[in-house]
Amino acid sequence: MDLEGIIYHQDCRHFRGDVPCKPNKTEGIHCIDCNYYSPTNGIILIIKLGAIGDVIRTTPLIHKINEEYPEAAIWWLTYSPEILPNNIHKILTFSLESILTLKATNFSMIMNLDKDPHACALTDILKAEKKFGFHLHNGKPSPINILSKNKYLTGLFDDVSLANEKSYLQEIFEICGWVFNGEEYLLDFDNTRKWEINNAGKKVVGLNTGCGGRWKSRLWKEEYWIELAKKLAENGFYPMLLGGQQEHEKNIRIAEQSGAFYPGYFSLQDFISLVNQCDLIVTGVTMALHLAIGLKKKVVLFNNIFNPKEFELYGRGEIIQPQKPCKCYFSPDCKNDEYFFMDSLSPDAIIKAIYNNI
Repeated sequence: MDLEGIIYHQDCRHFRGDVPCKPNKTEGIHCIDCNYYSPTNGIILIIKLGAIGDVIRTTPLIHKINEEYPEAAIWWLTYSPEILPNNIHKILTFSLESILTLKATNFSMIMNLDKDPHACALTDILKAEKKFGFHLHNGKPSPINILSKNKYLTGLFDDVSLANEKSYLQEIFEICGWVFNGEEYLLDFDNTRKWEINNAGKKVVGLNTGCGGRWKSRLWKEEYWIELAKKLAENGFYPMLLGGQQEHEKNIRIAEQSGAFYPGYFSLQDFISLVNQCDLIVTGVTMALHLAIGLKKKVVLFNNIFNPKEFELYGRGEIIQPQKPCKCYFSPDCKNDEYFFMDSLSPDAIIKAIYNNI
């Protein structure tokens, strides 16, 4: 074989450099006669580390990037690579190896949407023609330009955050100089994976009973979940309990006392498939909320310690808040002395919201 005569297209979006590209691997094609050649022009880096739900709700930006820069390659630096869609050209986890790769790359644009000091520091040391979002100033996170100021200020002062009228998506689009126009989440999943749910044609209502181990201020008591599950069954719905390992024992108890179906807890992709078989999800502000939104499911959302304007449900749901006032804005523990405010959110109010939205 004449190695000197072999041609390769390093600017192709399929080109890897360290291993064969997909067309070569699957079809044995070389660059000289490849119909998949797709040249790129520039690399755009998104820095959104965060938890899974936080990463999912940032994916609408990809629509706008593809619209404005159709020839650009999109790279994403994150702690949650498993949830990103496959149209991201390069997904990197936050590690020394990734940082070395990033430092050796010239970017056309960097969008750092995190105010973590290490994300901001990395934004400062990387090379790019344009930078948006946050960086370090005198060793502290700061907005790169005026576009980031609104999002920056809502993170500094609780009263400013409470008065904010913009959703998270409006804010991050604004940071990048764009206007949010209802762009949807991007979520890849295996829609051939089906669970055996004996719902006999009834609407499946997923009850996501957890809210993370840290956020005790958002917990809805077990007695209410039991009552809700029973009332759903009485009204012709099929209640199904959802959760992770932290909720496992609680969900077993709720299932035993209510008769609701509890399939157990599973890997992320299996959990996504399970959520996908629900007609509506009842949930707090958790990963399951953002999975449901990404799957275009109807949602009834419990909210008590966040600004409700933050959430974009795309017209497919309702936000329900406790009847009594709450002093616990962004607090993991309840600060009310006389009552636990989530107790004022009744199962009947949730039933009504389900009827309004399913």
